Amino acid sequence: MLKFAGLIIVILIVGDAGGGLTLSAAQAETVQSILAAQIRTQGFACDKALGAIKDARRSKPDHEVWVLKCSNAVYRVGRYPDLAAKVEQLR
Repeated sequence: MLKFAGLIIVILIVGDAGGGLTLSAAQAETVQSILAAQIRTQGFACDKALGAIKDARRSKPDHEVWVLKCSNAVYRVGRYPDLAAKVEQLR
């Protein structure tokens, strides 16, 4: 009985380790989709989000700045917690 319980614990640990690797890839995609959804609600057009890169030079601890590339435009998106985003169209 103890051998069986130990096998279940090992399977759970190994199964969890594999899931962590795909989480970081999903998070990168989530950032661009969240930013695209946010600027759409503010009246900007973003047909298809192609990528998002954090602008480390402009970002501050409570103010993240991202460059969002959409199929029809490129935007700089500044985000404060609990406020509307400041959106500037670059191209």
